[in-house]
Amino acid sequence: METIYETIVGLEIHVQILTHSKAFSKDGNSFANQANANAGVITLAHPGTLPKINIDHLHKAVLLGMAFGSNISKKHFFDRKHYFYPDLPKGYQITQDKMPYCTDGTIRFISEGIEKSIRIHHIHMEEDAGKSIHDQHASTLVDFNRAGVPLLEIVTEPDFRSGQEVSDFLAELRKTVQYLGISDGNMEEGSFRCDCNVSVRKKGVQTLGERNEIKNVNSRRFAKNAIDYEAKRQIAIVENGGIIQKTTLLYDPVLNETRSMRKKESENDYRYFPEPDLPPVLIDEIFLKEIAQKLVALPIDRYYKLVNDYKLSSADAIFLTEEKAWTELYFLLASHSDQYKLIAELLVQKILPYLNLIKKEISIFKDPLLLLRFVELLQNGKIAKSAAYQHVFPVWIEDISQNPEDIAQNLELFQSDNQDFLDAIIAQVIIANQDKVTAYKKGKTGLLGFFMGQVMQISGGKGVFFCFCKILVVKLRLMPFGVGKTLIIPPIGKPKNNCTKNMVIKTLKIANFIIQILIVNTKSFLSLPNQRHIT
Repeated sequence: METIYETIVGLEIHVQILTHSKAFSKDGNSFANQANANAGVITLAHPGTLPKINIDHLHKAVLLGMAFGSNISKKHFFDRKHYFYPDLPKGYQITQDKMPYCTDGTIRFISEGIEKSIRIHHIHMEEDAGKSIHDQHASTLVDFNRAGVPLLEIVTEPDFRSGQEVSDFLAELRKTVQYLGISDGNMEEGSFRCDCNVSVRKKGVQTLGERNEIKNVNSRRFAKNAIDYEAKRQIAIVENGGIIQKTTLLYDPVLNETRSMRKKESENDYRYFPEPDLPPVLIDEIFLKEIAQKLVALPIDRYYKLVNDYKLSSADAIFLTEEKAWTELYFLLASHSDQYKLIAELLVQKILPYLNLIKKEISIFKDPLLLLRFVELLQNGKIAKSAAYQHVFPVWIEDISQNPEDIAQNLELFQSDNQDFLDAIIAQVIIANQDKVTAYKKGKTGLLGFFMGQVMQISGGKGVFFCFCKILVVKLRLMPFGVGKTLIIPPIGKPKNNCTKNMVIKTLKIANFIIQILIVNTKSFLSLPNQRHIT
């Protein structure tokens, strides 16, 4: 029955802004400080204290709106939102209600390989509340370090249709605020969190169902799981003839369920009215032009550059755009080498996972161009890629100033292009797989991959892949149809020079041409010298 319903989700994302001081006071804005170290008289709402607008908060707010193509209001003001909670000493939050600084705009992102876009309803500036600590002591404690920290709240239209879309969207938005230098996007520390408004309706119905709000979700995985669970819960209620009650919910990741936090408030409960202690904010064209100069290419734009210009897979492009520094490292390396896919492979599969493991940044590489030495090792074909990654990489990554070829030489990993060595291995494989040789000769050319796998396995990766491929293709071409009790492997003569990648490519093209002739005109092939069908 669930297939007749669709999930409708809108988000309210709270992004803490990177500023030296809080939104409306000079108190420091730092996560790591001792509890209540950043709680001055304005933060604690001492009588007679007055707020003052943080200009850096305004700069970064406008920058984010511009990045999403939003309309920036040249005049806006602040409001008071009243509610009682121990971590809100004023009894109200300074926010924007009737006239936010930013409206409309869209956020593009990739979900399951498809570009999607979400409409923005508005973005407004506000301050954060403090943090109540319930589970470490017998009584509740309050840390006011977070109280007054500058926030941007991004309110989307209800355009999401699944928890997976929300998860992918949050990943893109988090990258965007990091790229722009607006926020560190640290979900674990609470500087990037969201409220999920979830409702369900039958497909084809235009009106929205009653929504429930899941508060303070601080993980992409939690957001996906919470939305999926809540949608199923609401569908079950509707199917049983019940009515969805408007409720504020919390998500329990241990039990993977939502539970009621309180009855959902209405706007009247908050008693909004204009903040009398702050003047209206007026923005002119000069200010907007100055902010526009700080715009940079967004992650979604770099994603398309990696996919379209460098021909990377969607998965690799998404991974590389996860951090701005990763993308910039890739572009730096790609500007000095045309091995675009090998560079991506090295970064995605080895370098970046290694940095995450040791909890270090790319900046530990004083000369990142030295990373190209390993790319050259992979590209020149002197060593099997598996051996390079398994044996050379762990030694080389400890000090990338080392030459990886020297490491491979010391470990005796270089592959052999000795003709006698290669001939012996290939002969062994052909003799052991005579039935597959016959099948290959009859047109099952996909077996070439099987033969190559066998020769590389038997040689222990010590034979040059391209040389093996060249010799194997020619020997298979010269083999007669069928096999007798005694199989003679036709010689092809000693090569005058070492095998090269270009030689193999040329040989493969010739071999493919001959194979096509075999398939189209078998009689013509049987008339060639030394090609007789043994019955």
